[in-house]
Amino acid sequence: MNLFDWLPFGRVPEIPSEALNEQLKDVQIVDVRTPGEFQQSHIQGAINLPITHFSKKAISRLSLDQSIPVVTVCLSAHRSIPATRRLKQLGYDVKQLHGGMQAWWKGNYPVVSGQRGNG
Repeated sequence: MNLFDWLPFGRVPEIPSEALNEQLKDVQIVDVRTPGEFQQSHIQGAINLPITHFSKKAISRLSLDQSIPVVTVCLSAHRSIPATRRLKQLGYDVKQLHGGMQAWWKGNYPVVSGQRGNG
């Protein structure tokens, strides 16, 4: 990845929270927030790999299925931008959650709290 790929702005494919809520059983969710943020509140089934640890090796340890779409999540859809780019470069069908967890919470969609992440 070049430096531009790591910048937390620019356009990447997105999915609105309403659509993600309807497709939860059909996607893999990678939450790139800190372990503390993840533990406080995350989407059911999400796995945590902080953006600061988003190496090819760490991504491979997640054992993501390349045949299933991936959705990246952060607080406000900024940290998930470079994660989305990186997963796309590795061949995944990936989108970020539009508006991040802030949009998810605003929509009153279900969350899990008090669990530790995988990454």
